[in-house]
Amino acid sequence: MTSARQMLSSALMKQGIEYVEKNPVENIPKILNWAEKLVIKPEHKKTIETFRQVTSDPDNIWNRFIHRVLTEVNPKVRSKFLINYMINAGLFGSPTIDKMKEKHGCNIPWAILMDPTSACNLKCTGCWAGEYSKRDSMDYDTLDRIIKEGKELGIRLFIYSGGEPLIRKNDILKLCEKHDDCIFLAFTNATLVDEELCREMDRVGNFILAISVEGFEEETDMRRGKGTFKKVMDAMDLLKSHGLGFGFSTCYHSKNTEIVGSDEYIDFMIEKGCMFGWYFTYMPLGRDAVPELMVSPEQREFMYHQVRKIRETKPIFIIDFWNDGEYINGCIAGGRHYLHINANGDVEPCAFIHYSNVNIKDTTLLEALKSPLFMQYKMNQPFNENHLRPCPLLDNPDKLKAMVHNANAYSTQPLDKEDVDTLTDKCQEASKKWAETADRLWAEITKAESEKLEKQLA
Repeated sequence: MTSARQMLSSALMKQGIEYVEKNPVENIPKILNWAEKLVIKPEHKKTIETFRQVTSDPDNIWNRFIHRVLTEVNPKVRSKFLINYMINAGLFGSPTIDKMKEKHGCNIPWAILMDPTSACNLKCTGCWAGEYSKRDSMDYDTLDRIIKEGKELGIRLFIYSGGEPLIRKNDILKLCEKHDDCIFLAFTNATLVDEELCREMDRVGNFILAISVEGFEEETDMRRGKGTFKKVMDAMDLLKSHGLGFGFSTCYHSKNTEIVGSDEYIDFMIEKGCMFGWYFTYMPLGRDAVPELMVSPEQREFMYHQVRKIRETKPIFIIDFWNDGEYINGCIAGGRHYLHINANGDVEPCAFIHYSNVNIKDTTLLEALKSPLFMQYKMNQPFNENHLRPCPLLDNPDKLKAMVHNANAYSTQPLDKEDVDTLTDKCQEASKKWAETADRLWAEITKAESEKLEKQLA
């Protein structure tokens, strides 16, 4: 009995869905009272109380964001998100994951990122997946098995990348329909989004897109090819017209940081209909890497401050994959919160760490989580006491080098078999420069927290 529908009476579940579908803005207090009946973990009780405070203040920016979700996203998608993400993944999946961690003595992730295919209809400069073979793919049965095994461990969030995952949109939609109790997200270049796909996404209700965009037209077309920006904008317009919640995925690098971190850019993304945004930074992977695209410490600090400002002033949910380490105690990879399975089936600790000991075609998901490299992650996390230096590659390259050697892991990049010593050497100088800035920021955070605690105790 793992799904919310199995664990709750049908009457209680029906009541919650009705609150969401029938005037959800007016029913926010009822929705929170309903959710309180489902809560298992103490931290979830605190979250509900925070929501009460937020939604009682009409000027609170998070209240404005919640109203955006409830008024701009269509009822079916809203309901599926509440049931599958908030209830199945959060309230019920999270306690199961905790039990499985204790039982098996290894990391169990909250989300699985996997690549249905390495094929792509674009060729972006410095693509993080550029050194994978373009002929790799996982068949439907393998993808289905990963999801089944993940659900047994409490996982309900499955994310697709690639390659371009929408090349396999028919299989993805079939999996969404079969695993109706899960939430699915795909990182996509959006050039394959059309009216038919939008209708199918509306039908299944549990499939969300994060659209890759590098800024405005000049910045996007520079890396992704002329005409790409216009296709992305057309895709966003289509998704918005169907009430399909979606977001943006942006890589900030030395050529676009000031643009993609600007208020103008975020306001534009909100206007286009984005409900969330993922920020990543450029990583110099593979023989075709462009180290000149790596950000400077000043640019990374700019994003650190700007993302926090956006959260306080804009009705959109923003995540910075590296600079948010302070909120989650460092690196989330290695199965701690997520892992990556590439299109060849290699189980990697992170989408940006192309080393492995096992292939999912030959092993189970649980066995992969107990493999040497994943256990190295578990033993060494966090990789730095300063959680603004979370990454074992970008911020602590010697840590990654040691773990890969200790695990005797192999390179999963068939086109160049990049040695971990070669890879980490490309990050040594950047990590030292960022350390100076990050340590200053961390000292400021620590001081502010100490002063806040002193006031509370006074």
